[in-house]
Amino acid sequence: MAKGIDNHREERILQQTLNNLSAKSRAPLSVYFVLLALYFIATFIVSRSAGSDATISMGGQHIPVFLFAGVFSSLSNICVILLTVYCGKLGFITSLVVIVMNIPMVMIGIIMKHNMNSIPGVFGNLLAIVAITVVFVNNVKIERIQEKLRKQALTDILTGLPNWYACARLVDEIEKSGEKFVTASIDLNGFKSINETMGFEMGNKVLKKVASLWREIAETGASGTRDFVIRLNGDEFALVIRDFDSDEDVLNTIRMYESAISKKLSIDGYDFYISASFGYAEYPKDNNDVQTVMLYANEAMREIKKASSSNHILRFSKDIIREERILEVESKIRSALENDTVFFNLQPQYDMNRKLRGFEALARMKDADGSIISPGEFIPVAEKVGLVDKIDSAVFRKATGFVGELISRTGADITLSLNVSVRHLMKSDFLDEIKNLVKNSGIPAEQIEIEITESVMIDSVEKALQYIDELKTIGVKIAIDDFGTGYSSLSYLTSFPANLLKIDKSFIDKMNSSESSKQYVEAIISLGHILGFEVISEGVEEGEQLNTLKAIGCDYIQGFIWGRPLPPEEAGKLVLGE
Repeated sequence: MAKGIDNHREERILQQTLNNLSAKSRAPLSVYFVLLALYFIATFIVSRSAGSDATISMGGQHIPVFLFAGVFSSLSNICVILLTVYCGKLGFITSLVVIVMNIPMVMIGIIMKHNMNSIPGVFGNLLAIVAITVVFVNNVKIERIQEKLRKQALTDILTGLPNWYACARLVDEIEKSGEKFVTASIDLNGFKSINETMGFEMGNKVLKKVASLWREIAETGASGTRDFVIRLNGDEFALVIRDFDSDEDVLNTIRMYESAISKKLSIDGYDFYISASFGYAEYPKDNNDVQTVMLYANEAMREIKKASSSNHILRFSKDIIREERILEVESKIRSALENDTVFFNLQPQYDMNRKLRGFEALARMKDADGSIISPGEFIPVAEKVGLVDKIDSAVFRKATGFVGELISRTGADITLSLNVSVRHLMKSDFLDEIKNLVKNSGIPAEQIEIEITESVMIDSVEKALQYIDELKTIGVKIAIDDFGTGYSSLSYLTSFPANLLKIDKSFIDKMNSSESSKQYVEAIISLGHILGFEVISEGVEEGEQLNTLKAIGCDYIQGFIWGRPLPPEEAGKLVLGE
């Protein structure tokens, strides 16, 4: 019974995701009642005016009242059509009932009271029935097509398993609930040789067979844990495991999935012996960031696959991320800097009325094969090996050039926020670099904002304050990034010439599940306002968070709820209103 309930819960999560992807949104219930009330008002006026012999004087002419019956009859029909369009099945059924109920009343008026002025109303009602039926039938067809498209967005077409997006949605929900889970990264061993020797069609059949065996384990609960199987791409799969008590439980579950495909697989008269490499990590034991845990699982999988041993399962450990990996990422960073392939995305920032404040420039990097390298991977390595200032400079140059040209072309009053590392800020030529950016990009200095982390306050307070004072003299704005996570003291803040405080995402995440967290955020906002700073909250992803921030007086927000990081072209369209 428990398994059935859990499966239903996962189905609800996926269905909610489908609804969020829907291009068509239902009107609120208030619209339903307003349109229904307008229909009854218009119908009442029709019944009162249709049999009236009175006249109304307008512009010196006497107009019979019964003429207005046709006008309000048309308005009532418009109301029922709008009910069908905006309120779906409920609106259609309601419209059909009130029209059908109205027809006998009109007929009684014609027959009993000889009110011939109501005859057009009968035909109007019949036409309205036809109209709302056509609208409703077409809407149903459209919604079925949309539902199919939305399911495709969450489902791997070949295997029928949930895809990466469905996995990301599920782990986000688990993270919010605070529940522990294990994610396993899976790669089939030697699968490339099947495609090369037997063809892609046979390779696809093997993938479907593997997916079918694993789906059966997950759906029946045979492993004793609660599992969720995903196909990522090619021969790569993932497994999310919950409801386990020990590491041994997790290992036994993974062994069951390994065993399911280790037996001979017979497909179209051919026998296949399949094995797979499994790397896994646990949230929040290995890391309290979901994306990092998934990265750890992938690292463990790569490690065990590279070992080419009889053991195909490996749990992540810190030893896996060793100097060799750091050297590999460092090499990629140096190559990207030499080839000038470091690029940037722009994440929009808004005031609480959703007016665009500006953008934060975020560093991005591609591998030699064109795949994206996670910032969570290359930024720490860049800081460790002393290359982060060079990445900063590349992003500064490209982002200011783009936004400067955009401002010059549109006259947009937007701010560009640039993250600066402590190492970069402390360089002797940092101020000259910023001055040259202002000069060469054409972006006004007052529309540039430098984001500084709180750690600068303990590394070299006096030198940092000197540089910041000079930046302010130029006209550049200053923001204190990730406020509340560092070591800042009130005495520093009172003398710190900043314009903006940025509240870290970790506080926003907990704000609506913990009263103390909410009070903490409210206290930061109040403190910022007392010290003359504006306040922006990072990582706002939910409507409840937005409503709370509005209620406690936050000035700006940044987060997925209103805007994910965008490539420059999309950011430009946003400014232009396209």
